[in-house]
Amino acid sequence: MKKMLVAAAAACLGLCQPAIAQDFDPQKFRAHLMFLADDLLEGRDTGSRGHDIAAGYVASQFMELGLTPAANGGWYQQVPLVEYGVTSGSIAIGGTRFAHGKGVAIAPDPQSGKMDMEAPVVFVGYGLTEPKYGLDDYAGLDVRGKIVAVIGDLPEGLPSDVAAHLGRERRSMAARAGAVGMIAIRTRAEAERWPWERFAANAGRLGMTWVGPDGQPHVGAPGLRFMATLNEAAAAALFAGAPTSLEAVLDEVAAKRRPRGFPLQAKIQVTREGTSKNVTSRNVVAFIPGSDPDLADEYVAFTAHVDGVGMEKDGRVRAGAVDNASGVAAMLEAARALAVSPDRPRRGVLFVALTGEEKGLLGAQYLARNPVRGGRMVGLVNLDTPIFLYDFVDVIAFGAEHTTLGPVVQAAAEKMGVALIPDPLPEEGIFTRSDHYEFVREGVPSVFLLTGFGNGGGEKFKSYLAKTYHTPEDDLNLPFDWDAAARFSKLNYLVLREMADAPKAPLWYQGSYFGDSFAAGQAKAKAKAVE
Repeated sequence: MKKMLVAAAAACLGLCQPAIAQDFDPQKFRAHLMFLADDLLEGRDTGSRGHDIAAGYVASQFMELGLTPAANGGWYQQVPLVEYGVTSGSIAIGGTRFAHGKGVAIAPDPQSGKMDMEAPVVFVGYGLTEPKYGLDDYAGLDVRGKIVAVIGDLPEGLPSDVAAHLGRERRSMAARAGAVGMIAIRTRAEAERWPWERFAANAGRLGMTWVGPDGQPHVGAPGLRFMATLNEAAAAALFAGAPTSLEAVLDEVAAKRRPRGFPLQAKIQVTREGTSKNVTSRNVVAFIPGSDPDLADEYVAFTAHVDGVGMEKDGRVRAGAVDNASGVAAMLEAARALAVSPDRPRRGVLFVALTGEEKGLLGAQYLARNPVRGGRMVGLVNLDTPIFLYDFVDVIAFGAEHTTLGPVVQAAAEKMGVALIPDPLPEEGIFTRSDHYEFVREGVPSVFLLTGFGNGGGEKFKSYLAKTYHTPEDDLNLPFDWDAAARFSKLNYLVLREMADAPKAPLWYQGSYFGDSFAAGQAKAKAKAVE
């Protein structure tokens, strides 16, 4: 079937839509979406009854296709979780106390018992340390046992994926420097993008993390006891009497300069009380064995998160039709194509409907650190929020430039008559916001495709992010282009199939930031990484 698909695509030069629809049926895709995005599933929140129903649906589809259950003989990898929140708290700066949800927003913490601490504060600029890019914001500053104040935004001039990664690592950088807490100072651009009233409305959101075999919650930055964000008045109080005023610091940021750090005069007191409860959710895991005994120790993976963001407080359902019922539907159709192929893939293929993506990539992180099978995962394709609201003519391939998967994606796109474009929204930090990132951190070459901006796609993509993403409007009433969905499913299938059949496993490029950071001991390809 592989040869037939490639030949047909090449002959049509991506223009034969009826042929594409014939081997990837738009109506099958639509049927998956109708179930997964139904309001009866109540938004598929992690650990909820609706999520369990969605996971059961995916498992039943894998079973119908004849796939092998891959989690200790069953379909489900149980993921132990703890959900936690802030019930009350405040930060006292000078003579003024700012309450949680009003002048400050204190992040929840899995170690959510009562906390009362007092410590001096050091401003550390952006709070980033990365020698490769000349970043050393802690140079000359002693922050041991102290609280660090950081600029909330990230500096310009970095590759978008590297910037997104460094932003996620900022808490760990502070912890390694000896800090006991972190305070984020919002820039003027942040305040304009996200007014404080809107930001504070999210202060009651619950956090979640997975629980290790020792019964302890996974903590990404041990030693860092709290994280908080300040509004304008609280930030001004923090910088009172500082050698450089808050306004001068914000001027430097607006001028695209990197402020240098310095100790602040204020010593602050932070109080927090919280609550927590244990939750269990599950990854759905299936396997197609490979045919080549010489590659038996290698397998590739295809992932899509099946969880959503649940319901609004007023009871409206956030059905998550695009995010990410559409990604799961596309994965199921790729699994169908592989299952009915007369030629088994040379490498085994693991299909996973992940939980907890919306809670911080938790299902992916748990699976990456607790694999369900032996051997080595050598490559991964991830699907998340493909926007099938227009007839796409190009795609964005996050991560492809760092590995030899780049040429694989390029060849598949050419066969489909689709162009590749660079990241058009670097400010969104999309590279670190989906599940593939957790496998990248384990050294696995990974790629994540999104529909692109051509043919009017940019306007519809941005409109979705601004008006529909994570709202009750992301539902089955959206004007889906089902043929586009079938084409996108096929494009991802072609990438997966080539990865599974290639004589050599994907390699990181020499000089790739992520390959150097997370796969230092692996062989590298001699090609220039485009960052």
